[in-house]
Amino acid sequence: MEPELVVNEIFGPTVQGEGRSLGRRCAFLRLGGCNLSCTWCDTPYTWDWTGAGDSGVAYDPHQELHRRPVREVAEELLAFGVELIVISGGEPLGQQRRLVPLVELLTARGLEIEIETNGTHAADPALVAAGVRFNVSPKLAHSGDAAHRRIVPAALKSLAATDGTTFKFVCRDTRDLDEVAALVSEFGLDPVWIMPKGQTGAEVGRHMAELADAVIERGWNLTTRLHTLLWGDKRAV
Repeated sequence: MEPELVVNEIFGPTVQGEGRSLGRRCAFLRLGGCNLSCTWCDTPYTWDWTGAGDSGVAYDPHQELHRRPVREVAEELLAFGVELIVISGGEPLGQQRRLVPLVELLTARGLEIEIETNGTHAADPALVAAGVRFNVSPKLAHSGDAAHRRIVPAALKSLAATDGTTFKFVCRDTRDLDEVAALVSEFGLDPVWIMPKGQTGAEVGRHMAELADAVIERGWNLTTRLHTLLWGDKRAV
């Protein structure tokens, strides 16, 4: 039986809005389901069926999630004619065994793959062997999730040892940077990108202005949220 993925949405061409590939033309595969429940999550429609997030909206999984065969997903992504595919969520590594055949189909056609993950799952060796780059975003205390849920030492150490991995932290202000520094030191996380919290351009700009000098002083990288600056919280762009 052909493997299926639980898909929330597929869209493109667009641009990668954050991190090391900021501004690159790409397409997105957004998968459903997440093992965390960050109160400020900007994709609650992939997992929040009870209204637990800041918006208070309860989404319908029957409308948001769709089982789709891997080959069909690959064909739709290839049709965008882009060089980069970003696989996001939710938490995509919750489906990583089913992701392996998709990634192999796409990389065989010369596409680059980035997977956005919260860092609570070690990567499947088959994904590493296929050349996937992992954009790891460990969650801080302000996410509302308990530390034992959001910080998984074995997974972070494994991802940190994987070539090409970057670590991205969502921060509100300079007070969050000490928490980031503790994680960076404990688990050897490098390179580090700091991204301002925000779902509007004004919020992103305000937090980025407060963070910028301190981030540079610590020797880390700073990323905006380009998609938010361009399109606000509009979906599938």
